[in-house]
Amino acid sequence: MLRAGKAVRFTPNEVEDYRSLGIDFAGTRTQDDVEQALGRWAQTLVDERPDLLHKIVLEMAKVKGVRPPSALDLVVNAVPAAGSPGQS
Repeated sequence: MLRAGKAVRFTPNEVEDYRSLGIDFAGTRTQDDVEQALGRWAQTLVDERPDLLHKIVLEMAKVKGVRPPSALDLVVNAVPAAGSPGQS
């Protein structure tokens, strides 16, 4: 990602690399656009794969040496993990 003031630019290869992770940076031009794309990605994980989001957050916290946010437990535990009883 290249930055110039508040403007950002991703190369086509970067856009494809992020797309493989489920993050769509196509058309992203500002830091706000980046934050919105990451917000949509995180919301999709909350809706579709809360177990994966939980793992990502735990790893990020471990790398930073901080405790993961307690609110994460509320979100992840509110949605049954895939394969758990009661999951259709």
